[in-house]
Amino acid sequence: MPLLIATVAAYLIGSVSFAVIVSAAMGLADPRSYGSKNPGATNVLRSGNKLAAILTLLGDAFKGWLAVWLVARFGPRYGLDDTAVALAAIAVFLGHLYPIFFKFKGGKGVATAAGVLLAVNPVLGLATALTWLIIAFFFRYSSLAALVSAVFAPLFDVFLFGPNRVAWAVFAMSALLVWRHRGNIAKLIAGKESRIGEKKKAGLPASAERDAGAAHARKR
Repeated sequence: MPLLIATVAAYLIGSVSFAVIVSAAMGLADPRSYGSKNPGATNVLRSGNKLAAILTLLGDAFKGWLAVWLVARFGPRYGLDDTAVALAAIAVFLGHLYPIFFKFKGGKGVATAAGVLLAVNPVLGLATALTWLIIAFFFRYSSLAALVSAVFAPLFDVFLFGPNRVAWAVFAMSALLVWRHRGNIAKLIAGKESRIGEKKKAGLPASAERDAGAAHARKR
C-alpha cells in the first residue's frame, strides 16, 4: 500500500502544470493556445514574458525534484526502497506529460526530468544539465539539447553508479522524452526548427500580438 500511495502522489504532483497556472496568474494567454501549444517554459517564453517562463521552468523542475526527494527521504521508514524511488520518478514525469488536472495534455518533460535527476543524485542532474547547456550554447536548439541530454542521462547514471533500479527509470524517462519530441525531430531534419532566441510571431495569439503592437506604439 505505501508503494501505491507514493506512486499515485508522485503522479498527482507531476500533474500540476505550472505553465498553465503561472500564465493564468499573470494574465497571459493559455500556452496551449499558441506557438507549439506545449505547456512548457519554452513555449511560455514565446509570450514575451521572461519571468513567466522562468517561473514555469522552476516550478516544473521543483515538482520533479519534490516527488522523488520525498520518497527517497521518508520512504525507508515505510519500507520503501529504490523501487519506490524509481516508480516515483516515472510517475511524476508521466504526470507532467499526461496531467489528470488538464485533460491529460501536458508538456514534454525537460524541466521535470531535470528535477527528477537532481533528486536522484545532484551529480547526475548537474552532468545532464551541463550537457543541455553545451548543446544549446553551440547549436541554439532547445529541442536538440533536450534530445542529446536524454540520450546521455541513462549513460551517466550507469557510468557513475553502475546498473541499478533507478537507472531503468531514467532510461524510461529518456525514451518518453524522445518520443514527445518526435515532432521536433522532424523539424530539425527539415531545417525548420526554431532556434533559441528567435521570435515567432505567427504562432502567438491575437491578444499577444495586440499587446506587442501597443507596446511598440508607446515607444514611438
